[in-house]
Amino acid sequence: NLDKLTYASNIAATEDFKDSPNYQFIHGDICDITLVDKVMAKVNTVVHFAAETHVDRAIENPRIFLETNVIGTHTLLESAKKYGVGRFHHISTDEVFGELSLESKEKFNEESRHNPRSPYAASKSASDELALSYYCTYNLPVTITNSSNNYGPYQSPEKFIPRAITDLLDSKPIKLYGDGKYVRDWIYVEDHIEAIDLVIKRGKVGEAYVVGGQTDEISNREVAEMLLEILGKPKKLITYVNDRPGHDRKYAVDWTKIKRGLGWKPKSDFRNWLEKTAKWYSNNRPYWEAQKVKTEEFYAKINR
Repeated sequence: NLDKLTYASNIAATEDFKDSPNYQFIHGDICDITLVDKVMAKVNTVVHFAAETHVDRAIENPRIFLETNVIGTHTLLESAKKYGVGRFHHISTDEVFGELSLESKEKFNEESRHNPRSPYAASKSASDELALSYYCTYNLPVTITNSSNNYGPYQSPEKFIPRAITDLLDSKPIKLYGDGKYVRDWIYVEDHIEAIDLVIKRGKVGEAYVVGGQTDEISNREVAEMLLEILGKPKKLITYVNDRPGHDRKYAVDWTKIKRGLGWKPKSDFRNWLEKTAKWYSNNRPYWEAQKVKTEEFYAKINR
């Protein structure tokens, strides 16, 4: 586990398995070629999760997203090529495809054209194309998954669902951007991990797989109302804040390819696992409280 431990990381997330004989933590940067080479020489599979992901931070400082998501990906690919790894799996996002209108019945799939609309999405689109170029040019065994929005335990309180839950646990209102009608598909983190594992074991090299959850046409406002009900909070605990520039209106994904080709489908019902997620944050305050303070300092700075 090579991790820079940025604002989005928490070493406490590794507590349950930190002493496992098949696990090693290495504190470092994926842009550090000397360190990456040292690590790469000892592995046969790379699962490339490492990325700057928060759109609001990309708006404030695009450069760090290019450095980590593009240069960092290139560093890993070069090293993987040098040491002949057996599989390089690149984790990506449905945001590379752009946005849909709220009225659209279209869903993104593996054939959808990339149309990134934020510095974050553009950096991930570039890294997708870079990874595939190493398959085409150097025959590096690359696979990609483009996932919809994740939720579940251990997630940084900067993200919408954990920010909303932790606000409510502190008896503060959920903060919705703009009119709150932005639509996302949500996938529980363990479903996503099972999809990644399956693609690594059985996926076709040189191909991408779109991975989604079991939500359909659910807005941020509806998610917020669900959380109010789950946590037994009054309906007045919703407030509207300044919208994000270039905020994508809607994402929707079609995961037919991975279902038909590899037999994968998500197991987790959204409402059920949203309840479990809220319960986890309620029971694990020491994990997120310090991160929450820094999160809200950041949001205060950008007035969102």
